[in-house]
Amino acid sequence: MDDEIRHPLAHARNERGWPQEELARRIRQAAKRRGLRSGTHGSRVSKWETGRVAPDEDESQPLIAEVFGIDYAAVAHLGWPHWLPGQDRPLLLGPHNAVPSLREALMSSLDRRSFIAYTSGSLAVLAHQWAVTEPGRFARLAVPNEVDTEMLDWLESTGTELIRLATERRRRTRHLLGAHLTTVTEFISESRYTPAAGQRLHTLAALLSQAIAWQHFDERRHASAGRFWHAALHNAHTAHQRDLGAGILSDIGYQLLWLKDARSAAAILEHAIPRTQHPTARSLLHLRQARALAALDEGRPCHRALTAAEKALDTPSYDPAPAWCSWFSTADLASDGGRCLADLGEWRQAHQLMDEGIALLPATRSKSRSVFLTYQAEAYLRDGEPETAAATATRSLDLASRIDAPRCVTMVRDLEPELSRYAHAAGVSELLERLRAAG
Repeated sequence: MDDEIRHPLAHARNERGWPQEELARRIRQAAKRRGLRSGTHGSRVSKWETGRVAPDEDESQPLIAEVFGIDYAAVAHLGWPHWLPGQDRPLLLGPHNAVPSLREALMSSLDRRSFIAYTSGSLAVLAHQWAVTEPGRFARLAVPNEVDTEMLDWLESTGTELIRLATERRRRTRHLLGAHLTTVTEFISESRYTPAAGQRLHTLAALLSQAIAWQHFDERRHASAGRFWHAALHNAHTAHQRDLGAGILSDIGYQLLWLKDARSAAAILEHAIPRTQHPTARSLLHLRQARALAALDEGRPCHRALTAAEKALDTPSYDPAPAWCSWFSTADLASDGGRCLADLGEWRQAHQLMDEGIALLPATRSKSRSVFLTYQAEAYLRDGEPETAAATATRSLDLASRIDAPRCVTMVRDLEPELSRYAHAAGVSELLERLRAAG
């Protein structure tokens, strides 16, 4: 009965090494502590785990939550079985999981989910499912109590502005983004709306989730970031937003690349790229594919991906680029392309491209400038130019500190071991002292 782990309850129980009868015994003990009686036995647990019945919301679920040490707020908010701990597999795509994925992400700070990341294998399976699954049709919902058009316009305009401010005003927008996503989630789950309004609501939920994911990623809260990208993918899929879904998958790939799992990043991008429609979106995904291939030291495929990215970006389109990638430009292509070439040891062209990309960046792209300066500093270090590397890294650190970008600060700090080899070079000791003081 315990051999095959299918259900989140079985997963959580198995993590602790409990047979079904042991979980039942602990539930009975929890009831006794509350002055209650519970008739739960292993056979009842088996029925919960096979989905034949669900535990009672008012009696059994609070006891199960107590046994696993879960805040009851998660039980009430997420619903069975989504509040259970240790569920490291993403929810299956489908409109019925769009709202649970949002609630799971929003609740990630209340329980141990914030420390449990999805496995790279499960993310690759999710990417494959996204690539082969067509979104379902929106149900025609009754028009009484329909979402007010004026309110929907306000939700979109406010959400768009918050997303625009999220990068350089991270601290001031963090809670506002979360509150706005909570409001949108409530509209989706509790209101009636037409299919067109539903598409707008799910699209906004996807974009807000994506913005929050990037903030958490920048704060090195990788498990939580993954859950928001997961929610974003669900809602983009439900809204029939293929390019947005592909972009979210590429964000997940970028995170895996950052976590040194370039192979999984490349696999996810293989699923995402063929389904993109706008050339700007396709160019961005090819570039991220090139980054993964460069990290794997696969030179020829990397160059092919860079050529494909350049060709796509040069392709004219009558439609504007989607909002989520409208920032992407030749500056990004040059800078990230330079990083690819540096990973492949092609130093001269790498420096040339990075210089070109940084020069082309608009002043509003401060975080990107800090990231690209650190790429450049790392390339100078690897090319044996510590003085130039220190000066470039110092520029990046100054900028990252000014805009409060912790991931960018971490990137500079990661150069410390290599910089220490050149402690007597001009500018290096000053930078090292500053990094150690910031500790």
